[in-house]
Amino acid sequence: MSELLTRERSLGARILQIALIILPLAVVALQWATDTVQWNHLVFEVRKIAEISIFETRYLYLYLHLFALIPVLALSFDRRVHYYTYWRALLPALLIVAIFFWIWDVYKTAVGVWGFNPAHYTFLLLNLPIEEWLFFFTFPFASVFIYECLNHYFPQDRLAPLEPYLTPALIVFFFLIGFAYWSHAYTSTTFLLCGGFWLYHYIYMASEMRSRFYNGLFIGYIPFVLVNGVLTGAFTQAPVVVYNPDEYLGLRLVSIPLDDFAYNFLLEAMVITLYEYFKKKMGMAGTFAKIR
Repeated sequence: MSELLTRERSLGARILQIALIILPLAVVALQWATDTVQWNHLVFEVRKIAEISIFETRYLYLYLHLFALIPVLALSFDRRVHYYTYWRALLPALLIVAIFFWIWDVYKTAVGVWGFNPAHYTFLLLNLPIEEWLFFFTFPFASVFIYECLNHYFPQDRLAPLEPYLTPALIVFFFLIGFAYWSHAYTSTTFLLCGGFWLYHYIYMASEMRSRFYNGLFIGYIPFVLVNGVLTGAFTQAPVVVYNPDEYLGLRLVSIPLDDFAYNFLLEAMVITLYEYFKKKMGMAGTFAKIR
């Protein structure tokens, strides 16, 4: 009898776990199916900090990749962090998350939620600049490097006391914004996926991972603002990435839509979660002992 109860509880827990994955995706799929996006309604005029003439090149997006990648590669052989030793755990995490975001990116570009300025990229693949395909490898690669460096050089987890309050607040915030802006395709998709993923994380993953993630995220937002500022037109005549004004919050930090901060949150959270999972699975010295 006790064995049967144990099995039933285990089955119930597994069903709940699967439901927490499927339900946010189903809600987002419903939004995609019911939303009507006005085609060819992209805004090229945004607020600027300064126009920098050397940025007026079709290689601008490619140069941003080099800006992010070269310093990280050079520092990956640091004798304390040894970032290069973690690459075999990082690569499958990057690939899995990239596939998810590629599907999202291709579809949202096709329906006109956002687009790309041909003056600042080299060539297209499935209607996306090749630089955009690479985005989901290059920039998370650099973000995980920041995360690892902070774990090694600043072992004290200063945000741990805040995590039990910050995480539930973020989950509620993500869901509230996602549903409140249901008709805004970029906003609703991004915030609902953030809420669903972070709720799953809160239930099944170690709190230490989230507090450590917050450390890396807050520091990582500094280069994020610089790079995304360039991509969204703060320093060029027209942006590299252009947005449909009906499909995001309508609020920008200079040129950067505030939705981009949530988008980056989801991207980094997914990569780091899978990265830690693969580190454990491959028998590496993971940051956390408790990753279920």
